[in-house]
Amino acid sequence: MSRLRERLGLSVTGGLYAITDPDHPQLTQAVEQALQGGACLVQYRDKHAEPARRRARALELLHCCAAYQVPLMINDDVALAAEIGAAGVHLGHLDMPLAQARQCLGPDAIIGVSCYNEWHLVEQFATQADYIALGRFFQSKTKPQAVLADITLLQRARGLPCPVVAIGGIDQHNGADLVAAGADLLAVVQGVFGSPDIRQAAQQITRLYA
Repeated sequence: MSRLRERLGLSVTGGLYAITDPDHPQLTQAVEQALQGGACLVQYRDKHAEPARRRARALELLHCCAAYQVPLMINDDVALAAEIGAAGVHLGHLDMPLAQARQCLGPDAIIGVSCYNEWHLVEQFATQADYIALGRFFQSKTKPQAVLADITLLQRARGLPCPVVAIGGIDQHNGADLVAAGADLLAVVQGVFGSPDIRQAAQQITRLYA
């Protein structure tokens, strides 16, 4: 069982993986509302802010998540994750290699890897990463040009030694099919943080695992 399954209790059920919208005017408050709605994992994703701003925001989110005993992940930036003591990092294909990130962050860090729609990446990382992410499954405002993945990938990934995360245009209306196909976590940006009621949106997605 991976570190992530142990931390989140995913041997029994799954949940919402809330990924931040850096343009939200009240980011920390928004994340707290998502946590109140049941988010079991949070990722700070911000591609554009200056390093000092990113560090300050990450620290705010780290303290917020700690109050709810929810791990905070950092997107891409291994150095930032190590500096603030985040739970781990999410890596894409252009980021630091997983083995190097593990050296930097230590054996207890949670390291997730994007596998997009490529089964050879699933096979490569299923025994190395703490989770793999597949998608996008639907039209995404966050990454509109991201490659489209077929839901059969989730079905094929059932029984892997690490949890499987579905990502891309997911909300409370379309997430049920991904859960039924085998997604352990639903990674959501706009479906939560683009909602007028963030807490309720998070609750509705979390309930897909009830």
